[in-house]
Amino acid sequence: MNEPVPTPTAPLDAPTVSVTLLGRDHAGVTARLFEAVAPYDVEVIDVEQIVLRGRLVLAVLLTEPTDRTAFEQSVAAVAGELGMEHDLSYGRGDNRGRRRGRSHVTVLGAPLLPGQFSAVTAQVAAAGGNIDRIVRMARYPVTAIDLDVSGADPEALRRSLSMEAARQGVDVAVQPLGIHQHAQRLVVMDVDSTLIQGEVIEMIAAHAGYEKEVAEVTAAAMRGELDFAASLRDRVALLEGVEESALDEVYEAIQLAPGARTMIRTLKRLGYRFALVSGGFMQIIDKLAADLGIDYWAANTLEVADGRLTGRVTGAIVDRAGKAAALRRFADEAGISLANTVAIGDGANDLDMLDAAGLGIAFNAKPAVRDAADTSLSLPYLDAIVFLLGITREEIEAADAEVVV
Repeated sequence: MNEPVPTPTAPLDAPTVSVTLLGRDHAGVTARLFEAVAPYDVEVIDVEQIVLRGRLVLAVLLTEPTDRTAFEQSVAAVAGELGMEHDLSYGRGDNRGRRRGRSHVTVLGAPLLPGQFSAVTAQVAAAGGNIDRIVRMARYPVTAIDLDVSGADPEALRRSLSMEAARQGVDVAVQPLGIHQHAQRLVVMDVDSTLIQGEVIEMIAAHAGYEKEVAEVTAAAMRGELDFAASLRDRVALLEGVEESALDEVYEAIQLAPGARTMIRTLKRLGYRFALVSGGFMQIIDKLAADLGIDYWAANTLEVADGRLTGRVTGAIVDRAGKAAALRRFADEAGISLANTVAIGDGANDLDMLDAAGLGIAFNAKPAVRDAADTSLSLPYLDAIVFLLGITREEIEAADAEVVV
């Protein structure tokens, strides 16, 4: 059976009219406006609407009517009936539809000040971009504002906004707009100092009396100053003799990053998959993954003999390259393309993973990692990441309500 051939729509450069209504929000405004313009044989090209503190702005782009006078009288009559202001402007085509380069820009601040937002939007304009749409995603624990931008190269825009964000003390993420945003995603997270606060190996080392020494080596490794695999072996060697039961005490003392459970709960409810990839240890990650409902995980394994740590790890070490390999493996197992993966990390051993993912996010990261990642988040709330993925505060609260029920 042949599919019906759709009726040709107006060309991109067709004459158009923009109709805007402004006033108190109440039910039926949109329906009433479209009812009024329906008799004029016009096509709908674009519609945008926003409500702010009970005030509605409704903008509709239509092909130009043949009878302008009657059309204008109908719109004016509807505006008067609804008690709203109205504006009409005529032009040609939908310039946004022909703009090259479309990006999704998220601005986060706690608080977000007018001067900061002005500086960010000025950089958008300087990059040749046009802001087509602005929507508030959240008011707490951070203010998150989404902008749909067209006309600017996404990579160039990311670079300029990254520098401006650093100057202004806000976080800005730039992602190319595309169909992949609506597909299932896989989130792959580092654990130590990302999903949880602190470093597990230092907590174990405290039981051996070497916490300070291990912490110094860990910090250097995370800055990229040491080879991770070699430094891990050296640090684990200091754990020799620690009772295996100490690992249970360490697990009970772990504190998740603020917002970690909220982020995972919200995204899993929306169909996301989760993976943990850690330079830490399976004896801890196994329990953490079970507690949080994680789908996939990989980490190193501490060797145990006669109920005590031997000071060695068994199997291949999950290092910088190993984390990236795990991300690819988990994406393949989940049937999710790399373009739809999100990697989150803070240290130098996360760099390959962040680079391999469709979106790499540096969370409270070391400077070298912030510079290399697609975007960085300096706010201490892990659930702020959901705003970078286009999820609103209302959707987060809906997830919380479902859990309570």
